[in-house]
Amino acid sequence: METNLFDKYGGFSTVSKIVMRLYDKLLDDDDVGPFFDDVDMPKLIDHQTKFVATLMGGPASFSDTHIERAHRNLDIEPLHFDRLKALVDETLREFDVEDEDIEAVLAEFEARRDILVGAS
Repeated sequence: METNLFDKYGGFSTVSKIVMRLYDKLLDDDDVGPFFDDVDMPKLIDHQTKFVATLMGGPASFSDTHIERAHRNLDIEPLHFDRLKALVDETLREFDVEDEDIEAVLAEFEARRDILVGAS
């Protein structure tokens, strides 16, 4: 039986740690950090944990419509999206996620570029 990435790397316990570490990096980043000013971080981290779980084949699910609505009023440019992907890559490596699995997760992010970049 083939295991999805969510189960392979420890389910919500690990995904939650990955997301919390990712947000430590995002908040400290000069390019993307300002997007999180005045944001309810516990709520956002909960949503992002479910979103990343979805990308990894886990049980939570987020539709592209939901993602688009959540980012509608943000002026996300290609630079911001690329920086996010670089930080996701870096963070997944810290958790010993295998290269091919990182590529799969990044491909899932990339598949949503058009609904995030320039959505405002």
